Amino acid sequence: MSASELGADAIGLNFYPPSPRAITVEQAPAIVADLPKSVTVVALFVNPDPALVDAVLALGIVDCLQFHGDENAAFCGQFNTPYVKAVRIQIGRDYHREISLFTDACAILLDSYIKSVRGGSGESFDWSIAARLVASSQQRVVLAGGLNALNVNQAITQVKPFGVDVSSGVETGAGIKDPEQLRLFFEGVNSVE
Repeated sequence: MSASELGADAIGLNFYPPSPRAITVEQAPAIVADLPKSVTVVALFVNPDPALVDAVLALGIVDCLQFHGDENAAFCGQFNTPYVKAVRIQIGRDYHREISLFTDACAILLDSYIKSVRGGSGESFDWSIAARLVASSQQRVVLAGGLNALNVNQAITQVKPFGVDVSSGVETGAGIKDPEQLRLFFEGVNSVE
């Protein structure tokens, strides 16, 4: 069973070549061909060449961009497409200031900081930081980083994010989504009162 059949509001297409989940521009249309129109298609990038982003947008299948690198707000906004900016949580950084630089982002995604990995690490971070950012920010906050079927209910209850993002937490191996783990994850999400 696919994430969209289980109730996902969005799916991500990863265009970051070092990632084990990366796809090519040519592969993208087939992946989203049977998606319901109600599911948002998000294209994920890390410090991309603008030409790559333009090539993905030219497919006409992407609703939103997601930037996981060191991109600034001007870079993210130049494509005239709604975007999500990922902020990796690392002790000692001024997250309020960092988030405030992306006022035109449709959401801020909070993820774990792992030095050599840009997302999909399976590692969580201190959710109390995320809860404080959700409470104090005017922007929508999406929680990521180490979420899985066993902890997603607790994460949502504690943080109260706009949404949650999962990748490695529902995989049997890098890039291989497990239908049963997906089902259990959605059960966890839907069990929050």
